[in-house]
Amino acid sequence: MTNELISASMLTMNQLLCEIRLAEYMNGPDGWGNMQGREVGARLQAFAQKQGSDIFKISFAGVNRTDASFSRESIVEIACRYRGKKGFAIHDLFDADMIENLESAALRKNQPLFIWNDDSWQIAGPKPSRGSEDVLVYALSTTEVTASGVSVALNLKLTNASTKLKQLWEGGYIMRKEEVAPSGGIEFIYYRIK
Repeated sequence: MTNELISASMLTMNQLLCEIRLAEYMNGPDGWGNMQGREVGARLQAFAQKQGSDIFKISFAGVNRTDASFSRESIVEIACRYRGKKGFAIHDLFDADMIENLESAALRKNQPLFIWNDDSWQIAGPKPSRGSEDVLVYALSTTEVTASGVSVALNLKLTNASTKLKQLWEGGYIMRKEEVAPSGGIEFIYYRIK
């Protein structure tokens, strides 16, 4: 494997982004079956485990085809394993069949994954509850949010905004970190997986 770490850049003071070219973890441009998926998943996990990064941008550039079982055992499995601790976003994926296979794999594991194309996105896997959709859309439109910011922006009660953000984090839709609030207590900062 060459160039395991394509790029690393700071998103905010406490976040580091790593870009991974999936093709470099595969034995060729096609990803098929459980066995190959597990092999690639183990390589991805070994790499992610060594990194201090919060967000991993998985690029599909150079990948010709993948089936649902390969996607489930590699990408979706690692996203499940690190849910809430590290986020995995999909980039450079435009093939409708591969997106459908990723969708099937993500649904089977009940793990949402974001497929990004510049600033537009789609979710592969389970969708958030209707009551949380507006909060998720707002959280994805900016680098990071707080419950108080969501409360003001969406005209929600603070407890309602806080509950929805926590549910989205627990569901694997967004990430969060703790910071000391100006009042001296703990404040959760939520951020997108992009």
